[in-house]
Amino acid sequence: MSTFAELVVLSFAMGFSIFLALPVILLKASRSRTMTLLNAAAIGILVFLLADIFSDVSPIIYTSGGYVANGGFAIAFFLAVALCFGLLFLLEHRPTSRTSFTPLTTSLIVAIAIGFQNLTEGLVFGAAWAAGAVALSTVVFVGFFLQNITEGFPITSPLLGKSERRLGLISGFFLVGGIPTIVGGVAGYFYNSAFLVVIFDALAIGAILYCLLPMLRVALRPADPPEATYTKQRLVYLGVAIGFLLGFAVNAV
Repeated sequence: MSTFAELVVLSFAMGFSIFLALPVILLKASRSRTMTLLNAAAIGILVFLLADIFSDVSPIIYTSGGYVANGGFAIAFFLAVALCFGLLFLLEHRPTSRTSFTPLTTSLIVAIAIGFQNLTEGLVFGAAWAAGAVALSTVVFVGFFLQNITEGFPITSPLLGKSERRLGLISGFFLVGGIPTIVGGVAGYFYNSAFLVVIFDALAIGAILYCLLPMLRVALRPADPPEATYTKQRLVYLGVAIGFLLGFAVNAV
């Protein structure tokens, strides 16, 4: 097996590890408290992903290791985040639109955001592999493989308890999130671009920021009866903490 063929196989493994989340996602949890906890955990994972993505891109922007940013990269990052967030806002609030994004649309946007992030992960892995850094490639592979498993859950959390939660639909969203890992791995093997990493990471951050808003709005919506609101809020706080710590634990392995 050639070196490039090995890269492709490993990239496929990283990209499709997202499907290992299917057994958990397809569990039929009917209790409202369970659904609240699961959705809050998905929010926590997305919050961690925001921090994780920025921690990956910040060494590129702040090349000196201090607070002085590379002007070109900083401007590109700012514009890409603003562009992604702004386009999603205009799409949802266009004059012909009478409703907010549906859970289905929110899931698709989360999948696209994770796809942008996985594209940059593939670029990093492909560049390390092409450089012959086997030890670094192994660390990157294990980290991204495990992280992709947790990323499957936030993609479909808006669909929990909804009729749209079909296997074919979920698989399609997983492909949107996972295939860019393979594309990035192959592209990174032949071409290493810090600028592309900055752009795609910024687009991922912009999309995740926008999707967090409706997810938080639903999570913090008062319960019925009013006495149940306090219990729901506690579950939301607990779920967000669990999701964030789960993302950190997987990333730290």
